[in-house]
Amino acid sequence: MTLPEPTSTTTWRPHARRFEAALSAARPERVGSVSSVVGLGVELAGLNASIGDLVTIGENPRVDAEVVATTRTGIRCMPLGRMTGIGAGSPARSKGTPLLVPTGAGLFGRVLDGLGRPIDGKGPLVVDGRVPVDHDTPSAMHRSRISERLQLGVRVMDTLLTVGKGQRMGLFAGSGVGKSSLLSMIARGTDAEVSVIALVGERGREVREFLEDDLGAEGLARSIVVVSTSDEPALMRMRAAFTATRIAESFRDRGADVVLMMDSLTRVAMAQREIGLSVGEPPATRGYPPSTFSVLAQLLERAGTAERGSVTGVYTVLVDGDDHNEPIADAARSILDGHVVLDRKLAVAGHFPSIDVLGSISRVASKVISTEEGRTATYLRRVLAARKGVQDLLDVGAYQRGTNPLVDSAVDNEAAINAFLQQRMDDQTSGADAWNQLNRLAHTLGGQ
Repeated sequence: MTLPEPTSTTTWRPHARRFEAALSAARPERVGSVSSVVGLGVELAGLNASIGDLVTIGENPRVDAEVVATTRTGIRCMPLGRMTGIGAGSPARSKGTPLLVPTGAGLFGRVLDGLGRPIDGKGPLVVDGRVPVDHDTPSAMHRSRISERLQLGVRVMDTLLTVGKGQRMGLFAGSGVGKSSLLSMIARGTDAEVSVIALVGERGREVREFLEDDLGAEGLARSIVVVSTSDEPALMRMRAAFTATRIAESFRDRGADVVLMMDSLTRVAMAQREIGLSVGEPPATRGYPPSTFSVLAQLLERAGTAERGSVTGVYTVLVDGDDHNEPIADAARSILDGHVVLDRKLAVAGHFPSIDVLGSISRVASKVISTEEGRTATYLRRVLAARKGVQDLLDVGAYQRGTNPLVDSAVDNEAAINAFLQQRMDDQTSGADAWNQLNRLAHTLGGQ
């Protein structure tokens, strides 16, 4: 077919676009088929697709799936929905694109699923556009250095475990120790411009409780929530973590300071374990295949600073049997820029937030606080450490007053120390007020 020569660029462009659209519509559609369904994986034959591409399987019902492995004989996918009604011979079509994530200010106050679709019944999303879920990690040489603190609204963390803009912090605890409650306090009290919350592998019962009771209308209005419950496919849970991260990155790319909260990193690792084992990876440490640890690194490294803007990550880590040295906790701690340990003994005693100050550390605190503030925080830590060192003697009444002035001060001012360390969920303390309270406490303890 010979096309007439255009008389001008202006008149040619509309004709060219219509011609390309007509060619695309007339191009035969390539349809593959399901060759097998084994465990969580689906084998497809007769279809060309790349890793990360979306495919549609079946006719009625239709199920979206993502390509996770390829071989010479076909491709292997993981479903993003239930596979009921799908069997060998079911048709499969490639969408030719990866998962696209919505972006824009219209996401505030909305609750999305792992694919970025609204599930809150508030109607369609009003977005600025959609971007691929995969995104390049900021170059190590082009990341701006962490030099500013980020207020979280939690006294203990703002003073003794100060977090910087772009830092990645882990909340390590067993089940039922107050991780979700602490996240809700941060969501309501932070001075970050944007809050993105990912609930990965949560019980379905707890989602509305978290949104309505813990987060509340005020916290939800300034947040974007991505939810994938424990009964959803492993790939859906995995995608929820990356969808939330991509939304946070889209705001960072505009120069905003974002706080990304994810509950929990352990369930992301468990989802990747299911995916890896289903595509034939060998099990390694405690059944986790090697890809689990590389995926954790890829996910966590995407947070942080860029040339402008920042994503401050707060990730909960559900430690198995309160063992803080189990594989996922150990791997996360080696990548993160600090860890907050929540102690079950403190939670049982009604001490909330149940943060073990002496077992927690922020690796960038010294870079975002002044020398005087650092001395004040260190003094309180010394008092707490001295008290902990003789706790057994205090319990049996064998400690003799006057042996250690720091212990004497800790015992005499136990109520004041606990009043500073404990905080109600509805108590939103600014960073300045938190430091003023710490200074007064240090003066009472004899540190100034």
